[in-house]
Amino acid sequence: MTTTTMPMLETYPAEITLDRVKLAGAIDALIACAEACTACADACLSESSVAELTKCVRTNMDCADICAATARVLSRHTGYDANISRALLEACAMACKSCGDECGAHANMHEHCRICAEACRACETACRDLLAVIG
Repeated sequence: MTTTTMPMLETYPAEITLDRVKLAGAIDALIACAEACTACADACLSESSVAELTKCVRTNMDCADICAATARVLSRHTGYDANISRALLEACAMACKSCGDECGAHANMHEHCRICAEACRACETACRDLLAVIG
């Protein structure tokens, strides 16, 4: 999948103190996870067993919001604050783990939950990889 994330980072006129490849990977994973969680929550609401999926819907919505906010913050570099990025990435990794676990519990019954769980796990990994290189 081709995104504009890396080209935008490559054309940023000032220094970026983070590994641009890891940063781009995290931003792309965050955006993909936010989309998957939003779509999964909507799909859960359309299931006949929706009453059994309320926690999944809530977890999806929380994860989508946290991922989207983290992606937006990581896309801005003027006046960069590593403490804010670190806190958001830690919160995002936790949200992705929680959502991945919740969706994973429904994955054998709902394909959308399986797909979402995979996106959450990939995003959690990308967040942790970027956290490892933040100074």
